[in-house]
Amino acid sequence: MDGTYTTRKNVRAAAPARKVRRVPVPRVWPVTANDFYAILGGLAFLILGMWVRHGGINELATTSGIFTAAGEISALYGTYLVLIQLILMSRSPWLDQIFGQDRITDAHRWVGFTAIWLLVGHAVFTTIGYAMGIGASPVDELVTLLTTYPYVLWSAVSLLLFIAVAISSVRAVRRKASYETWYAIHLYTYLAIALGFLHQLFVGVDFTTDQVASLFWIGLYLVAFGSLAVFRFGQPIAITWRHRFRVANVVEEAPGVASLYVAGRELDQLAVRAGQWFRLRFVTKQGWFRAHPFSISAAPNGKYLRFTIKELGDYTKTLQAIPVGTRVILEGPYGTFTGAARTKARVLLIAGGIGITPLRALLEELPASRGNLTLLYRASGPEEVVFKGEIDELASLRGATVHYLVGRRGSREMPADPLDPRSLRRLVPDIHDRDIYVCGPSGMMTRVLSGLRWLRISDKQIHYERFAF
Repeated sequence: MDGTYTTRKNVRAAAPARKVRRVPVPRVWPVTANDFYAILGGLAFLILGMWVRHGGINELATTSGIFTAAGEISALYGTYLVLIQLILMSRSPWLDQIFGQDRITDAHRWVGFTAIWLLVGHAVFTTIGYAMGIGASPVDELVTLLTTYPYVLWSAVSLLLFIAVAISSVRAVRRKASYETWYAIHLYTYLAIALGFLHQLFVGVDFTTDQVASLFWIGLYLVAFGSLAVFRFGQPIAITWRHRFRVANVVEEAPGVASLYVAGRELDQLAVRAGQWFRLRFVTKQGWFRAHPFSISAAPNGKYLRFTIKELGDYTKTLQAIPVGTRVILEGPYGTFTGAARTKARVLLIAGGIGITPLRALLEELPASRGNLTLLYRASGPEEVVFKGEIDELASLRGATVHYLVGRRGSREMPADPLDPRSLRRLVPDIHDRDIYVCGPSGMMTRVLSGLRWLRISDKQIHYERFAF
């Protein structure tokens, strides 16, 4: 499919194969969560040690000194957490492998809020400490700091930008703001970090009195921004340049649901596994600056990548009408929701709605023998069932068992939750001997995961991906 793109009706997935064509799998990085925690803990200890070496302990002799010391510690660790944020934002494949995107997203949220509170604490404690030291009011001292001390005003602007980013990340605000607005506000994070770095460079005691400490902090900045440059920008540019991705076709799967087929050069050399996802950025006037995550909905075959998208708003509706031949920038692949996480020979797949997309790919790729693969597909109505023909054919070819759980809860055909613990145990009696992959709307996910824990299924056997709706 390199260089030639056919009309919408002519390019469609081949019938599911009994044996999936193998493509390279993503690299397994030789690091663990404990390695990462040890590195972060060691660096945190070094930061404290350098503060002590610079005479920080001596400041604790007076009340004003205690406030000043608290301000210094808050600044050091607030800055450290901001740099960790950059690494979490980098979409590094080894972090993705260790923690998965759900845990990284949670960490990103809490590290970010903690960093901003520490930076606010730095401003408050330092102002109070300086004011107490000279017998002035905190307000007068704040005005003096902003108007007479070098680069303090820059740091104030940096802090205000961080606070604006934090406010935009509060769930209530995030739900009301468009993705584009939220993304634009978050770009100011880089300006905030740059202004904060200048303040630290010219005023921070580590930079002004100790060359070794200066090199240490510069090294941290280089690692953080280097990770961002390599993985957030360099990797997508490199794979897009090599594979020259384009939209090969768009096919309607169900009302409001369409599959995008993305073709390119040498796709048989692209390392990706079923269950993983990419961020897609379409090179159009209105699309090049938008990147949205979508899972692949068919096992990698070296010919194309298929993404199945449900119409959930103006943007996803636009994607379903994207012109054939449109260039695409792919960021990824991401995610640990793959067969590599499997610990048992038998597997249970639980899908809800459009959350079927990564599970349909796993149904095609996972090693199978008769009875080893079971799929529970929950949908509120027949029109919500996607890929039924493909799933039935895969089930026949691979000896898989499929249960379609269709109907609204509380209705005559579905009086109770078909995914509650008792129902799961009835449908899959050997559930304790299976790895379980779950993907669907957040409400369904919460109920299913709670039910699995009620059944005392080991966390090591439970793998899930929260689908963005």
